[in-house]
Amino acid sequence: MNRKYAAGILVLLLTVAFFWVIKLSAEEASSVIDANNQFAFDLYSRYKSQDGNIFFSPYSISTALAMTYEGARGKTADEMQAVFHFPKDDTLRRNSFLELYNGINIKDKPYTLKTANALWAQKDYTFLDSYFSLVKRYYGGNVTNLDFAGQTEESRLTINRWVEEQTDNKIKDLIPKKNIDSLTRLVLTNAIYFKGLWAKQFDKAKTVEKDFEVSPGKTVKAMMMSLTGEEAVFKYAEKEDLQVLELPYKGEELSMLVLLPKKGGMDSFETALNAQKISELRKSLYKQRVDVYLPKFKFETKYFMKDTLIEMGMPTAFSMGADFSGMTGNNDLYIDKVIHQAFVEVNEEGTEAAAATAVVMRLKSMPPRMNIFNADHPFIFAIQDRATGNILFLGRVSEPN
Repeated sequence: MNRKYAAGILVLLLTVAFFWVIKLSAEEASSVIDANNQFAFDLYSRYKSQDGNIFFSPYSISTALAMTYEGARGKTADEMQAVFHFPKDDTLRRNSFLELYNGINIKDKPYTLKTANALWAQKDYTFLDSYFSLVKRYYGGNVTNLDFAGQTEESRLTINRWVEEQTDNKIKDLIPKKNIDSLTRLVLTNAIYFKGLWAKQFDKAKTVEKDFEVSPGKTVKAMMMSLTGEEAVFKYAEKEDLQVLELPYKGEELSMLVLLPKKGGMDSFETALNAQKISELRKSLYKQRVDVYLPKFKFETKYFMKDTLIEMGMPTAFSMGADFSGMTGNNDLYIDKVIHQAFVEVNEEGTEAAAATAVVMRLKSMPPRMNIFNADHPFIFAIQDRATGNILFLGRVSEPN
């Protein structure tokens, strides 16, 4: 079976499924959920051509960039809104993110699901109090002052330690060395962590090594879990081109949605994959007996997203023409980097997943003027006395050889 990207789709849908099944008190939160899911598949379509596993948290990326978007103006804001599908209505968007944030961080759940936002600002740099207040109110993002200019490495380590704490040490070294510098003025971060047990756990004694077909003609060994018998009743649907399975976690509030295309059908299925398609597939599921075989897996991913986001339609935010005057009152910052890192482990007991995103804002600086003298065509030259200007020799080079 052609499963070249099966693990990638599986864990992507795991992430997306978190937010379809979270119970929220306000209908308006659906506007941001729709935007998040649309962005999820827009981004997936960019990564699907890459070899190997794919895994990211669209919620983490969208939230970090939503906080950034709150400070964007003009063309910069328009492009970001189009890429992330943010609701244009400020009140609707902000309240929606607030509802999601509060819904994710509800206490006393049969699983662990939490998220946190934080802003890290240059200590002696002036930002608008109104911007920081807005982010704190609607995104729960507290501001910590650091000294990027004088203590660049210490600042980087401080941010990375916060990420590690928020993700149970699953996301380490989010911002690698040399990814912030003395001109960094603001870093916006989101972290999200999940750990849940299956509502029906797999029996470890039944996990055996089997072949996993990575691509036609290429197989690898994988530890295959199995859940069969009378207890194996799940929401399931079988279509002409794929099978769909929903595996709930303890508490039945969150689930993993697994999409398994038929042999040779991965490429065509990925091309047609979008938020509407998933919504239709979910509606087709109903409980029935199904023997489940699922590989154990564990891996990490890291994405430096600047080029991808530019290709998706928001180049201005990364340029000297960026307008984030809503942050400082001046047109002085641009996005230098967007870094996203994710971790996932699926085993017989359940699933653990974490992700974090950092948006690095840098002070605009005019690059030094670079004069280029490229004598790659005929030229005239003179040998002169510098003091008097007396030309001693004069010539032209039409053909150096």
